Amino acid sequence: MKEDLRRYLRDAREAILWKLDDLGERDIRRPLTPTGTNLLGLVKHLTTVELLYFGIVFDRHPENPVPWLRQGLEPNIDMWAADDESRDYIVGAYRAAIRHADATIEALDLDAPGTAVWWPEPKVTLHRVLAHVVAETQRHLGHADIVRELIDGAAGHSRGNDFLPPRDETGWRAHVARLEAVADRA
Repeated sequence: MKEDLRRYLRDAREAILWKLDDLGERDIRRPLTPTGTNLLGLVKHLTTVELLYFGIVFDRHPENPVPWLRQGLEPNIDMWAADDESRDYIVGAYRAAIRHADATIEALDLDAPGTAVWWPEPKVTLHRVLAHVVAETQRHLGHADIVRELIDGAAGHSRGNDFLPPRDETGWRAHVARLEAVADRA
């Protein structure tokens, strides 16, 4: 069971990083929703998720915590990258958080206890946290998939694996027009 959860988490982590590939700095930072969702911000947020859930919850604090974990900073500071936070810095922080998380997952049994003080029922196990982080990473991967598609049309789980029906640009335009017509009639 632990290996299954780790595999789903590993696949989602790889996919979220793929969403940044072949895009310029502006595109990975550009807010494309009314709440400011952007690709690099999603990676930064998932860095926080990995450090909180596989670090703080199990009292396994990282050696070099990211500065945005400090309390008292502005709300949602981990949902966007500041001018001085480069792609390399954010991706490097995410990879370091992943290594830290993987060490925690490796070291602990699924029934190992932890405390998520921000949860209504703070007593948790590694199993529950691992399932939660898989779900949260997949949720944000869905956001990233939509944001990336809005930027340049790239969609799917990985390069060359979009899970979409085979259609050319004309076919997709016709499909979207059909959906628009259905929506207009509703």
